[in-house]
Amino acid sequence: MKEFSRLVRIMKKLRHPLRGCPWDLKQTPASLKEYVLEEAHELIEAIDSGDAEAIREELGDLLLQVVFLARLAEEDKKFSIREVIATISEKLVSRHPHIFGSVKVNGADDVKVNWEKIKIAEKNKQSVISDYPPAMPSLLLANRIASQASGVGFDWNDAGKAFAKVAEEMEELQVEINENRLHEAENEIGDLLFAVANVSRLLKINPEFALARTNKKFISRFRYIEVELKKQGKDIGNASLAEMETLWNQAKDK
Repeated sequence: MKEFSRLVRIMKKLRHPLRGCPWDLKQTPASLKEYVLEEAHELIEAIDSGDAEAIREELGDLLLQVVFLARLAEEDKKFSIREVIATISEKLVSRHPHIFGSVKVNGADDVKVNWEKIKIAEKNKQSVISDYPPAMPSLLLANRIASQASGVGFDWNDAGKAFAKVAEEMEELQVEINENRLHEAENEIGDLLFAVANVSRLLKINPEFALARTNKKFISRFRYIEVELKKQGKDIGNASLAEMETLWNQAKDK
């Protein structure tokens, strides 16, 4: 594709040792990490907005980071962008034997199970659970590891039973709170969050995105409270809980 080839050439020019851009020449894989993360989050926000133009732009920004990192690797004689593309192409073919081979599947769940089994065989893994980066969001990690365990049959496959587990964890948390055992309460909160993430997974809802949406909703409603109190000439620090709850409900209605 000529457009992609042009992007690779532009990146190479920006990194030219003598005629390149001073900022681009300063970058390293470590310095680009924050931009990879930033662009991924901005793309997610664009997807949530449903704005096609924003999605197109953010996809480009994220693609730039991939090309940039591949360029740095090529300069160090490690690998090229061609090898990156070849690797993912081969992975897609090997992980989809129902498309490129003779394997039969009965739906998306079968595809997911096959993917995990092939992944284990390819990497000669000792565990079904992958090694995930420590910085990975914990709710997202809970979703992934439960999903991988499910791929080998370790699962209820029933949101009702998973929801009953949430109720069980809530009861156990209440016991630790009543006994003022805060260390154990922390463990139970973790168990409760994991159980909620599991319910979310069985409902095919990503818990990380669900929480992100709730965070955004909370911020919007709380800022409404702040604005309305200012209109009344009141400082939020001196407002009563009843006043704030009234405004919170107004924000919900809006």
